[in-house]
Amino acid sequence: MVEAVPPHLTPAVSARTSTEPDLDLPLDQVRTLLAVVDEGTFDAAAAVLHVTPSAVSQRVKALEHRAGRVLLLRTKPVRPTEAGQVVVRFARQLASLERDTRSELGIGAGLGPVRLPIAVNADSLATWFLPALSRVPQDPRVVFELHREDQSRTAALLREGHVMAAVTSSPDPVAGCSVRRLGLARYLAVAHPDIVSAYLDGPLEDMLPGAPLVGFDRSDDLQDTYVRSLTGGRSGAGPVRHYVPTPEGYRDSVAAGLGWGLVPEPHALPLLQAGTVTALAPDRPLDVPLYWQQWKLHSPALAAVTRAVEETAAEALRSAP
Repeated sequence: MVEAVPPHLTPAVSARTSTEPDLDLPLDQVRTLLAVVDEGTFDAAAAVLHVTPSAVSQRVKALEHRAGRVLLLRTKPVRPTEAGQVVVRFARQLASLERDTRSELGIGAGLGPVRLPIAVNADSLATWFLPALSRVPQDPRVVFELHREDQSRTAALLREGHVMAAVTSSPDPVAGCSVRRLGLARYLAVAHPDIVSAYLDGPLEDMLPGAPLVGFDRSDDLQDTYVRSLTGGRSGAGPVRHYVPTPEGYRDSVAAGLGWGLVPEPHALPLLQAGTVTALAPDRPLDVPLYWQQWKLHSPALAAVTRAVEETAAEALRSAP
């Protein structure tokens, strides 16, 4: 049985016909959809909301009926459809606004800490981003839910409504978001001396495409981008690739001689100073522009995080030439 809609949310009887979608979105149904997306399953959302899984299913179905389209793909975990992403963003923005309003009215006691989901790439997380979060004032208390993703894909988490802000390599704003340029993350091409002597004894643009390399994961295309820049686009990096999906493990794998790699400058400099690795092209670093995208939402907690991120990035990243 579908729950009754409160009178103030009941749509006006106007020119809408019985076959048209109902554009009013009951708040309990919107919150339920968000809980399902965040928790991943109907059962887990039911536990968080203290209702039965059947009630959760009924609310989501009722919301889909009102929207006139499917909002969730019933996978494990569930995934919002394109229409569902719109509702999830609305739900998360609504939750933030409701919390801030209650706090300003002095009726926010017992709400718990402010939760901020943020997407950030692994290299930023391992170098400068955590110091940024340590600068965020904790009044009110803020808890961070970090989603680690490649900088080229963090914007997708914003678009899907999973996060409220992201470090991204895209300057193009996601709908409903603002963009600030943070600076350039510099990567240095380095390799263990044994790799250099075995594979790179010759012009770099000729030898590098055949040398073994270390990649972060299968979506990591930094090495291919770098090699194409050296060869004028004639070829990418070689087929012998090791994948090590942690920044520290990546650095250590290059230092151990598994292959050459593009190591973030803060991680590469100590290795270069110790003589553990050799710079392949000291005058040819790879600079990746980073941006901060966030929802256009009045939120004191989000504003505080933005200030801290911008201040730390200004100190840690390179400026555009």
